[in-house]
Amino acid sequence: MKKSLIFLGIFAFLILSLGYSGCNSFNNMSVKDENVTKTWQEVENQYQRRMDLIPNLVNTVQGYADFEKSTITAVIEARAKATSITIDPSKLDAASLQKFQESQGALSGALSRLLVVAEQYPNLKANENFIRLQDQLEGTENRITFGRTQFNEAAQDYNTYIRTFPRNMWAGMFSFEKRAYFESDKGAEKAPTVKFDTK
Repeated sequence: MKKSLIFLGIFAFLILSLGYSGCNSFNNMSVKDENVTKTWQEVENQYQRRMDLIPNLVNTVQGYADFEKSTITAVIEARAKATSITIDPSKLDAASLQKFQESQGALSGALSRLLVVAEQYPNLKANENFIRLQDQLEGTENRITFGRTQFNEAAQDYNTYIRTFPRNMWAGMFSFEKRAYFESDKGAEKAPTVKFDTK
């Protein structure tokens, strides 16, 4: 009888410990998962801010009749493609993030080319609206870089948490999956430079 009670006590303790571990792990994984989603939404907000600046920038440079039409067209097309690619934060896997990143990278490249061409137009470089848009675009690029770093840190914290024992068992049971990271563009160690000397 006494041995049965001891066995039942040990069994109950193990069940309670297991239940506590599962509940605690689930709650922490949920919090970290929400943090990844929140930081992703901030990244999207900054990319959207850049999207919103582009039409004004395009309109400003189009005011110069001899401005290269192919450069403007490239920016408009890259913006349209980037706008069409959205990601559900709960399904943020490596393939979808890579597709998103490629479209945004193409847009960054098109914008950089537009601003390089703008260097050839002294009157455009002196245009107050153009200068203001350049400054806003530069600030947005910096915020995008910061947001991507914050996202990667949140994803790393979450991924490390769900992959360590015994939480990896709970993660599998509760369907918590690894999140993808932003990777540096091939051959690029920093965000595109978008500010030029306006003298």
